[in-house]
Amino acid sequence: MKAHDDLAGHLLAGGLDGRHVPVAVIGGGQAGLAASYCLSAAQVEHVVLERHQVGFEWSERRWDSFSLVTPNYQCLLPGHEYSAGDPDGFMVRDEIVDYLRDYAAKTTPPLHQGVEVTRLSHNGHRFELRTSRGRLFASQVVIATGAYHLPRIPRFAERLPSDIVQIHSADYKNPAQLPDGATLVVGTGQSGCQIAEDLHLAGRVVHLATGNAPRVARSYRGRDCMTWLDEIGHYTKGITEFADQESTRHKVNHYVTGRDGGRDLDLRVFARDGMRLHGRLRDITGSTAHFAQDLKQNLDGADAVMEGIKDLIDAYIERAGLNQPTEQRYTPVWEPEAQMTQQVDLIDSGITSVVWSTGFDADYRWVNLPVFDGRGYPTHHRGVTSMPGLYVLGLPWQWTWGSGRFRGVGEDARYLTEQILRTAQSTLQVA
Repeated sequence: MKAHDDLAGHLLAGGLDGRHVPVAVIGGGQAGLAASYCLSAAQVEHVVLERHQVGFEWSERRWDSFSLVTPNYQCLLPGHEYSAGDPDGFMVRDEIVDYLRDYAAKTTPPLHQGVEVTRLSHNGHRFELRTSRGRLFASQVVIATGAYHLPRIPRFAERLPSDIVQIHSADYKNPAQLPDGATLVVGTGQSGCQIAEDLHLAGRVVHLATGNAPRVARSYRGRDCMTWLDEIGHYTKGITEFADQESTRHKVNHYVTGRDGGRDLDLRVFARDGMRLHGRLRDITGSTAHFAQDLKQNLDGADAVMEGIKDLIDAYIERAGLNQPTEQRYTPVWEPEAQMTQQVDLIDSGITSVVWSTGFDADYRWVNLPVFDGRGYPTHHRGVTSMPGLYVLGLPWQWTWGSGRFRGVGEDARYLTEQILRTAQSTLQVA
């Protein structure tokens, strides 16, 4: 029996309404659990509030064939580094859920599951959290809910014929979920490319509307590219080392897959083998989808980023004097025709479903505090907001590339724990 089978025995029940705690952590995913571990190690009293259950986002908002794209050894949650025997492999969805639930069972955080925070405010003396189990007060608060809250779907989706099934990538599970016929997948970030491949491998006819997402090779010159980037130091570069911090923070992730042991995702190979590629989806009128004439630009741009990463690896190998095998550079296996059609009639093409892999928006409407930019995104430095005692954790590029991942969230949690201790000490001195 897995350790997390006894998790319920470690959870707290009741006891929230009217209570005051030094620190409240909102969110019980990897970020919230990492924060709890570090706070417990520092002997800071706190509670962790999780709206669903530990592992919910991974179990309910990922498809059946989902796997990590980073090697398992980069799963470095504090006090729970990966140790299951396949460090260079890629955990699949259910293994990720087990990894998180085992973490909670092992570290026994002061965790309240099934508790939703509906409003966070400050009354001039302390933070007030309105929850589904009453009001809670805290001296300091860590918002560890990530940034992927609301599925983003373009408004023109409303104009699709009513008999075409539409789902967002957050709700996609497997090809059998969709009706017979062809599928249009919109978006070529990690989710879009992996879902398109999932449908393609199942023998479904797939149309893929591309975007400007970059890609990375799975391996190069004898090692996984993410291992190379880790060794080069890419994952520990702080956001302040980049000239355009705002652009860096909101960049789309490189597409690649850890499926079946890991491999490249090459859209040109998909096209060669029968997938229909299109440029960016611009609009829908009636049953006609209108695409931009940028397919070649999108493919070339993704390949250029991949080759640029290889340039970095080559330069590192040379500087370090490593004896690594040489490798031929990528040669495109397919090119789009110069005059590919920019319009597709969905009905005539047999398209019966659309999967929107168009990302997510952050939703902090429940936070009634002045710490957001014009887009409703929290402003912060390394997770420390402009409001004393309020922190964010688990955001993409919060400090490094790994901040929103198992690779780097632990370091961010340690840093915020230091800030929490410093703030608490300052408060005591003032008092």
